[in-house]
This record gives sequence, structure tokens and C-alpha cells, in this order.
Amino acid sequence: MDIRTIDGPPFQDTTDALDALEEDDHLRLIASLEPVPLYSVLEGRGFSHESERRGDDEWHVLIRSA
Repeated sequence: MDIRTIDGPPFQDTTDALDALEEDDHLRLIASLEPVPLYSVLEGRGFSHESERRGDDEWHVLIRSA
């Protein structure tokens, strides 16, 4: 999910996408900044993540059920 294209704060769209995940599914977020505040939310909701910077203004975050 490319959150760079969302008009406004992407938090609700992101949590809606997480709620829709099945047990073995994953979600890849693409963001212009590292979404550090999201990491504690993910941990609190039972998700793990792997983040990778792919340029000056592109981050990919792979989210899975922990």
C-alpha cells in the first residue's frame, strides 16, 4: 500500500488494512519517510515489521503477524 498517495494522514487507512489481514498475509507499506511512530502501534497490535530505505524519500515496510 503506497501511503504517499493518501490525501491526509495515512494512519486510519493503514490500521484498516492491518485489520483486513488474514493470519498468513502481509502488508507492504511504501512511505516517503520512515514511519517510526507506527512501529510501537504495530508491536502493540501483535505485528512485526522489517523496514528498508530505498532512496532518499522512499521506505518500504513489510508488516506481518508476529
